[in-house]
Amino acid sequence: MNKLDRKKHWDTIYNTKETKDLGWYQSVPVISLDIFLKCQLSLNAKIIDIGGGDSYFVDELIKLGYTDITVLDISETAINHAKNRLGDAGKTVNWIISDVTDFKPVGKYDLWHDRATFHFLTDEKEISAYADIAGNNMNHDGILVIGTFSEQGPDTCSGINIRQYSEKTLCQRFHPYFEKIHCFKTDHKTPHGSLQNYIFCTFRKITVK
Repeated sequence: MNKLDRKKHWDTIYNTKETKDLGWYQSVPVISLDIFLKCQLSLNAKIIDIGGGDSYFVDELIKLGYTDITVLDISETAINHAKNRLGDAGKTVNWIISDVTDFKPVGKYDLWHDRATFHFLTDEKEISAYADIAGNNMNHDGILVIGTFSEQGPDTCSGINIRQYSEKTLCQRFHPYFEKIHCFKTDHKTPHGSLQNYIFCTFRKITVK
């Protein structure tokens, strides 16, 4: 799927389905929040949520008092849903409509969070581009959190083929920019009751020599 078709696909998804009916929906992103809180970042840390257009991770960051939050999503419709939901609270968020592989950050981040976006990239060039963008645009010791379908998870989602990952293959993808802190698997129960197995890995940015 090319980038134009990918954008059209996700806009269609968010225009025709309620957020609460989407497979990845979480009213409270418990796993991401637990990982985030363990990082103990200062309230002025620079944070980006990749593919977080209509997720509730940004809501929780705002409640916690974080002040430098960016949300990137390919779907303008998804971002508009979040803006409408948050109202005035969302005016402090930096909203970016972009395919992540085209993203050109203007600063470096302290935390890069991605739950269920990276695995939609199946082209090797785009996968490498993603790793390069993250690796080149994070502060030293910055934290990268990636959640993808595991090798025991689905091989398609929302009508699109995805790339499954193991701890080993995720670490390989983000080498040499990052070193692993921790990886674990967990089941996500979808709104329709099925279970999807995810792997979450947390990495620390290191200096590439």
